[in-house]
Amino acid sequence: MRSFSIAAVAALALAPSTLAFSPAPRSVVTTSKTTTSLSVVDDKAEVREYFNNEGFNRWNKIYSESDEVNNVQLDIRDGHDQTIQKILNWIEDDGDIKGKTVCDCGCGVGSLAIPLAQMGAKISASDISDAMSKEAAARAKSMGVRNAKFYTSDLESVKGKYNTVTCVDVAIHYPTDKMAEMVGHLCSLADERVLISFAPKTWYYSGLKKIGELFPGPSKTTRAYLHEEKVVRDALQKAGFEVAREEMTGTSFYFSRLLEAKRV
Repeated sequence: MRSFSIAAVAALALAPSTLAFSPAPRSVVTTSKTTTSLSVVDDKAEVREYFNNEGFNRWNKIYSESDEVNNVQLDIRDGHDQTIQKILNWIEDDGDIKGKTVCDCGCGVGSLAIPLAQMGAKISASDISDAMSKEAAARAKSMGVRNAKFYTSDLESVKGKYNTVTCVDVAIHYPTDKMAEMVGHLCSLADERVLISFAPKTWYYSGLKKIGELFPGPSKTTRAYLHEEKVVRDALQKAGFEVAREEMTGTSFYFSRLLEAKRV
């Protein structure tokens, strides 16, 4: 399910036929527990449906070396690659990933899971999209990677204990009121470290999102959510984690805050 963080927000207006998300306002009454629950189910259903069909075809090309992409998609590919490389650089600098267990939630086509496996980590990677997880497994197999397991699951259903838990460019699919809960669940899976990226909610990015809402476009079939950094940091702290390293990646159409938090 890995996506492009807030990439779509600005690009909605510039190239609406090429992008995935629709940040349209939601007509949901959040005072009703039943209604709120149904709205979350709708988000999951939309994301699963999209990334098993049209979205898979689009993002599989973006997260590859395919030439069948436009300039916006190339920019998104570059931004996502930068975020992945920053994580790999951190882990390479630490020099202790070999033999460690890593859980990659929302693994997409394996952009992070596969290189981590090649570095010697024992990988358990999942995605809500069956098409994505199968593509990741096929890519790993073609590269001779044997120490990685790929399977289909939503994030909340992932279980177990791992040295490191990663969740990159996935939070954009999670409603604001569910973000802290999602971060808490990631932390519950991690013995040592959590790596998470998200689209930060600032006045500038919120403005871009508002502009995007003026250009609905028929192909943008899932919602996009920005998140306040304080909410994420507070959730990490509540779970017993402290931010150790951080990065911000920004290209023309991709914006993502990356946090590494360690258990204290």
